[in-house]
Amino acid sequence: MRDRHPFLVLSPRSFNERTSLVIGLPMTTAEYNADNPFAVVAGAASGKKSGKTSYVLCHQPKSFDWRVREAAPHPMKRLSDVRFAEVCGLLNQIVQLN
Repeated sequence: MRDRHPFLVLSPRSFNERTSLVIGLPMTTAEYNADNPFAVVAGAASGKKSGKTSYVLCHQPKSFDWRVREAAPHPMKRLSDVRFAEVCGLLNQIVQLN
């Protein structure tokens, strides 16, 4: 993925600050994810992608150094509790942590 993309951070702030890493899931507005069983609808995108649906890709967990990449909080700030629980449930089906 080029440029900046939204990313749902799953790791706690204390970990992120201490290690300079974030662990989470990428987000996209690619329409073909409407049929993706591993994508969760995050809501309507804003900015240049306004009017498109945003998806969290639960099958692509990633980590990166947020300081090196100069990451910044997304204007959305956070996912609703219901959507976040849905994402975590689907991710757990994939990695089976608990």
